[in-house]
Amino acid sequence: MKRSALEQLPDNETMETSHGKNDVPTLRSTEPSGPTLQWTCHPVKRRPLISILVTLFLFVVIAVVYATTDSRAFGFLAAIVMFASLAKFYFPTSYRLTADEITIKTTTQTLHKQWSAYRSCYPDKNGILLSPFVRPSRLENFRGIYLMFAGNRDEVIKFVKEQIGRKTADDSEQKGEAT
Repeated sequence: MKRSALEQLPDNETMETSHGKNDVPTLRSTEPSGPTLQWTCHPVKRRPLISILVTLFLFVVIAVVYATTDSRAFGFLAAIVMFASLAKFYFPTSYRLTADEITIKTTTQTLHKQWSAYRSCYPDKNGILLSPFVRPSRLENFRGIYLMFAGNRDEVIKFVKEQIGRKTADDSEQKGEAT
């Protein structure tokens, strides 16, 4: 007898589906360390027309480099540079948010960051920027991290704001105890 995805999960986990344009399952669980939110974002699958156009543009740039330099080496180098710069678009990125840390797993690396490093957040239509600064700064694009949505915008924003708010409250308590 085949069991549904919800029945196969351990007792502390539930599978929720967002009601957006792209219904993407989001794993939400309550572990001993606290609530967890997990999802995978794969932009190339979300927007097929844009994916085709970007891929065609990639081939055009490679062909132009090869035609102007008449060098296979430069054409190959252009292909590597262009493909590497668009890797976040072509390959999936997995996100896991817990009460303690943020984990971002790409094809080439896994990044673990503590919530304590972030003091503010700025959502937009595609994702949310976590910033280490209290007020907007020009450096936040370089020092912050960007979490892309996958049809789970409201859930991610709520979770992030809870964690950053909890961190801010903890800081206030520690400052009060220190004085």
